Amino acid sequence: MRAPSRRQTRALLARAAEAQADAEAIADIVGSARAQVLEAYEIAREPQVWTAIGKMSIETVKDTVDGRARLDELPAHGIYTVADVLRAGPDGLVGVPGIGEGTARKTIHAAEQLQRAARDSVQFRIEFDPKNPDMTRLLRALTNWDAVWRAAGIHEANAPQLAAELATQRRIAEPAAAGRLRRLFMRAGDKAVADGAARRTQEMVETAESSGLLRAAQQLRAVRPPTDEQIWRDFELHSADYYGLLSQVVGLGGDVAASEGFLPADIVERVGAQQLDTSRLRDTLRLRGYQSFGARFALVQRRVVLGDEMGLGKTVQAIATMAHLAARGATHFLVVCPASVLINWAREIARHSTLSVISLHGNGRARAAARWRDEGGVGVVTFGSLGALGIPPPRPALLIVDEAHYVKNPDAKRSQAVNRVAAQSDRVLFLSGTPMENRIDEFRALIEHLRPEIAAGMGPEHAAISVEAFRRAAAPVYLRRNQPDVLTELPELVQVDEWEEFGTHDGAAYRAAVRDGNFMAMRRAAFAVRRPQESAKLTRLLELVREAMTNDRKVVVFSYFRDVLAMVGASLGADACGPITGSTSVADRQRIVDEFTASPTPAVLVCQIEAAGVGVNIQAASVVILCEPQVKPSIEAQAIARAHRMGQVRTVQVHRLLIADSVDERMIELLGSKAQLFDAYVRHSTIAQAAPGAVDISEVQLARMIVAQEQQRLTGTPEQARRLVTATEL
Repeated sequence: MRAPSRRQTRALLARAAEAQADAEAIADIVGSARAQVLEAYEIAREPQVWTAIGKMSIETVKDTVDGRARLDELPAHGIYTVADVLRAGPDGLVGVPGIGEGTARKTIHAAEQLQRAARDSVQFRIEFDPKNPDMTRLLRALTNWDAVWRAAGIHEANAPQLAAELATQRRIAEPAAAGRLRRLFMRAGDKAVADGAARRTQEMVETAESSGLLRAAQQLRAVRPPTDEQIWRDFELHSADYYGLLSQVVGLGGDVAASEGFLPADIVERVGAQQLDTSRLRDTLRLRGYQSFGARFALVQRRVVLGDEMGLGKTVQAIATMAHLAARGATHFLVVCPASVLINWAREIARHSTLSVISLHGNGRARAAARWRDEGGVGVVTFGSLGALGIPPPRPALLIVDEAHYVKNPDAKRSQAVNRVAAQSDRVLFLSGTPMENRIDEFRALIEHLRPEIAAGMGPEHAAISVEAFRRAAAPVYLRRNQPDVLTELPELVQVDEWEEFGTHDGAAYRAAVRDGNFMAMRRAAFAVRRPQESAKLTRLLELVREAMTNDRKVVVFSYFRDVLAMVGASLGADACGPITGSTSVADRQRIVDEFTASPTPAVLVCQIEAAGVGVNIQAASVVILCEPQVKPSIEAQAIARAHRMGQVRTVQVHRLLIADSVDERMIELLGSKAQLFDAYVRHSTIAQAAPGAVDISEVQLARMIVAQEQQRLTGTPEQARRLVTATEL
């Protein structure tokens, strides 16, 4: 490469100075943001540490201090715990009869050791308390870290090194920009060194500019945090994201062996060596450590069952696996799932990755299959449609089967269809949140689809010996983690939108309600059927309940409408408790809740959302199912808070049942854009507090607007509503 001219070199060094300043700015801003998180975390953690040592009896100190008998007098002087010892200090201890300065020093030293151990082991939780300045400061630091991390992108890791190398090369290259007279007296070797440094500087500057470093630095300098109120509202909705951000900076603990599914060391070693390419994932998805492990396990072992407990993100682990393969050149993927979750899969893939999604379902599936064959992407198909689909070449790089326990019967047509596709696929990933350890025959039937040789070597004796024996036998194909093992910040709130499509019967009921302009009938049309299988929402609800109960979880189902609750209760049969409605007396309400709480087996509490949303503590439930969106967002938040509250020891799963292209989607869109208005009204309005039944006129307008939109969409012409929507109906 020809050395640049002096003028070009001067211009280059100026560009290099700017790039160096940008790299230094990135390094400084990222470093400062990380330090702010760490400092805020340590401050917010300290009260929880003191709470922990406040529960440690003075007996724990006695065991490590000579002259233990002398410490027996401490409780008589108000010193009962490790925290009391530290608060008393040396002077306070010396005031106790029989304790001298030496014993006091040793006692304080022992207490400090216990405090350090508690600081290392405490399971930190971000407490939902907007009035807590320490927690607010931590959330603010995490929000800033999130914005900085996003803006810095790939430059976060290499900015410090780039800045240092540019500084070095600029200094060496400076003689290359010198005047003619100075260059005339330079040695040839010095000229060559300077010209070489100028070339290297040019390469680094061009790389920095083409990679977006300048743009990243500008974005970082422009980062402005939201208000504290906005931050707390976002944390309430997306608490898991904040813990994910915090885990990037500090270690949140957890059982490492459990997060790795107690797999044998050789498999763990291979999974650990597997890199995960996340370049095809969007910023909306930040994989936790155990989720990254799950995706890498699927890549390394190739044909596996991911059996994580419900709520641990099996879907996102599958998406991460596909994204990695796509980044490495794979083009075709296939997801097989129940009809009730088909839309949800399509939405989650589009939300969290750059992969294209094609629905291979419905009347146009032949054309869709041809498009998938020609263009690639992720084909999503139901169990019922898979047999008729045929698999056009090329074969799938990864076959994903959701709710894989649907294919446990080898004689069923859907099992045979899945088996044919699995045989043609490079990799296969079965997903099922239902534990299999106690049903070896069913589990073996699943493994037959994946690794027949392993299935042949698995027998009832493995389960009879111990769970560990079963895990060893299943280790090459089976990974399962439970919530308490990997979600160290329990209790957590995990919220999932379950998107469905209308079928024939519920769709007909909805179209009739739209024609009538009946907003309330539109909202409950998904349940206006004679049989459960005629309702997409009810089908999904029953699936969620079955999985929750299999995992020994209690469920609460909320709806605004009594007739919806009646349909749900009839479908659940003996498993249902309630319903609790507005006409249920206080005594009966408490009796129903007490019976639900005391039930030794999983059960389902059915509640009208406004009746049970306030004044009823149902922390025995850890799965919440919302049958429809609510006009007043605070009603939903209050209902969830009945389960997600002090005393809750399990992660709370919230499932919102939603129908695409319906009143549900319109409400989500409009309420999302009006969230601050509704929040301000419901939470802070004096009228709302004085008269909870009062409704702002904007909610009536919301109903009329949605009715008009749906009439326009379905009939092309908005019609005058036959029934005016009144405030009392909402």
